[in-house]
Amino acid sequence: MTDVNWLSRSALLVGDEGVALLQQKHVLVVGLGGVGSFAAEFICRAGVGEMTIVDGDVVDPTNRNRQLPALATNHGESKAGIMRERLLAINPDLILHVVQEFLTPQKCREILAERYDYIMDCIDSITPKVTLLSTALQSGVPIVSSMGAGGKLDPTKVRVTWLPETYQCVFAQYVRKRLKKLANASKVKAVFSTEEVMRDSLVMTDGSNFKRSAYGTISYLPAAFGGVCASVVIRDLLEIPVEIAHRPKEIQRKKWRTKNDKIGYRLS
Repeated sequence: MTDVNWLSRSALLVGDEGVALLQQKHVLVVGLGGVGSFAAEFICRAGVGEMTIVDGDVVDPTNRNRQLPALATNHGESKAGIMRERLLAINPDLILHVVQEFLTPQKCREILAERYDYIMDCIDSITPKVTLLSTALQSGVPIVSSMGAGGKLDPTKVRVTWLPETYQCVFAQYVRKRLKKLANASKVKAVFSTEEVMRDSLVMTDGSNFKRSAYGTISYLPAAFGGVCASVVIRDLLEIPVEIAHRPKEIQRKKWRTKNDKIGYRLS
């Protein structure tokens, strides 16, 4: 019989029924970087009974300032493999499925062929993120998606809204643009920050893993995003209301001109 004594403090908050309900749920977490590694651990510590974690990346020295798996002693090791050991050390009874691969369209279809109660998108590259969201939306499973945690410092500015209603987030702007033809994109809960991005922290990368550029990051901000993502999943599974942020009226569609002097529009 499963030992749930370690969840006694959670039971004080959500009740024995809540703990029992979470043990019956299966959550998919894609991306185990600064946001996803913390989000996955929070989901595990909440007592969710089954998880699938996905990430094909390995630990890089530059990950150590913000990613849970990254230590000075494990450079080059699989993030998914490290998280497997960590999650099972927290809850040995956890039913855990580990996919140590990058998300191609084919792999995405294979992963989403399984049954999940909630999908958590913590990918920080546009192409695989759009692949996951567009494929996942066809399943009808609830989704929460993390937007850009880079180039920002203030965790009190993190909010939750529906994807089309995000604002003040460059990363979300790119995601919205790629998914604009999907009518059901409005069903994705997005975790984003209303803080102005520090554009001078941008650095170009070698383009590996679908990533051509990145903003500077601080230790706690991705973890804060992960905490909010996990909270959305847990509250939705327990049918506890999640406050949805609304776009301020003064933030409207703004005109901009392309290099060819054509008029276009963007959402701030």
